[in-house]
Amino acid sequence: MSESIVKSWLADISRTAGEADHKSHMDLISKKINLIGVPGFENIGYEDWFNQCQHDFDDKLIAEIQYQGLKMRAETSERIMFITHETILSSDGTKNQQGIECLLEKEDDGQWRLTQQRVLGEDETHQFLANL
Repeated sequence: MSESIVKSWLADISRTAGEADHKSHMDLISKKINLIGVPGFENIGYEDWFNQCQHDFDDKLIAEIQYQGLKMRAETSERIMFITHETILSSDGTKNQQGIECLLEKEDDGQWRLTQQRVLGEDETHQFLANL
């Protein structure tokens, strides 16, 4: 059950980014989001994520987001933690690839949203990819 929730959420994140549908994309991200592990930033919250997506979508900077592999880490009826490998393809042809650990939580309205994301270090990413 939890794996299908994660796969559906990843598909929705990819689709909404590809369509530059800012409202629907941000509905998949919790207001209490905490993104850590981005070089040069201590952490990134909802407002920063909202503004960055708005900029990227308005300027059509993202061509596609892809996910490869899925490793379930932990799950309860209200939370699911997993690791995947994310590739963001920019409209100029550049690629940003990284391993990410994500925590989805079922919020009060019944919607599963991303509440925490950690960008994995290079060693952890290589280890994840080697085990696919």
